[in-house]
Amino acid sequence: MAPPPLAAREAVREKRLGDVWSNELNDVFADVAPYYDRANNIAALGQFGNFLRRFMQLVVLKPQQKVLDVCAGTNAIGIALLKREPTLDVHAMDRSVAMQTVGQQRAAAQGFQIKSTIGDVHVLPFPDNHFDVVTLQFASRHLRVREVFTEVLRVLKPGGHFHHSDMLRPRNPIVKNLYYTYLRSCLGITGLIVGSGPAAVKAKQYFLDALELFYTAEELSILLRELGYVEVAVDTVFHGMLGFHRAVKPTAGP
Repeated sequence: MAPPPLAAREAVREKRLGDVWSNELNDVFADVAPYYDRANNIAALGQFGNFLRRFMQLVVLKPQQKVLDVCAGTNAIGIALLKREPTLDVHAMDRSVAMQTVGQQRAAAQGFQIKSTIGDVHVLPFPDNHFDVVTLQFASRHLRVREVFTEVLRVLKPGGHFHHSDMLRPRNPIVKNLYYTYLRSCLGITGLIVGSGPAAVKAKQYFLDALELFYTAEELSILLRELGYVEVAVDTVFHGMLGFHRAVKPTAGP
């Protein structure tokens, strides 16, 4: 399917994917929580750790900062942040109790404390101008992006940094077709290897549709600027299949 124009993208995503977001994703992530990290690494051909390290290299940190990881899942980001700077005050928010249960176990096993909040990330339960850094990795395809990015901007302190990473829709049609062909095969094979349950198996087509209706690296940069972020920059790998965005809340602004 051809992606809708940028101005209509969120409305079309909501229409086509909203039912899955509201009624099925909790079951999917409850299913995949025990093997989520292993499945990601298999699907990424063993490169998941490298993607995480690259993301971490772009995150600027200072001692004692307050950090929020949105859609924290199994706390891979929070743990990596604390390994870099143990004095951080790290908060994790996710809608999935199952994913955060695994994440809290992982953090505790390594001696880290991450403050967990379960809830809808479209309405962040934190005050304005509260966090120095907000991170969000591998989840935006499942979100109402404008709503979440607006909330992130609200809770960031003026001058605070937003770091985002996700699979993106490649701009080059040849690359895009090769990418989607790989993903169709990969999702099935990975599911067999890790023993995916019915909810995850059923959602295989959804994951492909969510990517097809998502943004290119350039489009996501435009969206961030439209929402009021400044100093927006992006690095991509694999010809735009994966992007690492950085953006700043203005020191005088929203």
